[in-house]
Amino acid sequence: MATYKKKYKVEGKKEQQEVDESQFETAGVLNTLEETASKSEQWIEKNSKPLFTALVAVVVVFLSFLGYTKYISEPNELEAANELAFPRKFYDQASKAGSGIDSLLILGLEGADGNYGFLDIASAYSGTSAGNLANYYAGVSYLEMKQYDKAIEYLENFDSEDEMLGPVALGAVGDAFADIDQGQQALEYYEKAATKKKNDFTAPLYLYKAGMTAMGLEKFGKAAALFTKIKENYPTSEQAKDVEKFINAATYAKK
Repeated sequence: MATYKKKYKVEGKKEQQEVDESQFETAGVLNTLEETASKSEQWIEKNSKPLFTALVAVVVVFLSFLGYTKYISEPNELEAANELAFPRKFYDQASKAGSGIDSLLILGLEGADGNYGFLDIASAYSGTSAGNLANYYAGVSYLEMKQYDKAIEYLENFDSEDEMLGPVALGAVGDAFADIDQGQQALEYYEKAATKKKNDFTAPLYLYKAGMTAMGLEKFGKAAALFTKIKENYPTSEQAKDVEKFINAATYAKK
């Protein structure tokens, strides 16, 4: 009886082939990565000096900022705030005095006994919050003394986003222009003050002043619009009580 050797199918040959191809693909990717890494290393090596210089520059700028804030800016702010206390007491006294306040205001402006006044603080600490506030006090002091040009100069150098102080400063510039019969400039500043912060105190107040100034300039349509804003937007304000008659007067005059 003849004996036959049974042929068996070799399992896994195809899979082995696929594994081998995958290995080749992996090797190709690795080679590509190695080439890319090599090029990156070469580029970094070539540009190491400018890269290091740029890094050092960034660090220097950052440390300079921290140093300026800690050792210059913050101490200046504190020093300026302390300096501001001296002239403030004269300003506060003047605001409570019934008459003869100019001498107190001058002491506040110019300082005394080796202490800075508002003018010195505004100049010496111009980059600080206290220096900015000194501009406001100087401006309103000059306005009280009827030195309108100086009042306008210092008040225009003051800037604030405070809910009350920002509009009041702009309104004070408007008052200064109104007192020297420059109605158009006064109107512009009253409108700025009215829109700076839309609260129930300053906004209707300066809308009213703007409206009355517009009436004086015979800009009756504008006046009517300003008074109408008080009626519609701030009906509970003090200025809204009699605003209807001003609306009627401006509307009648416009015809």
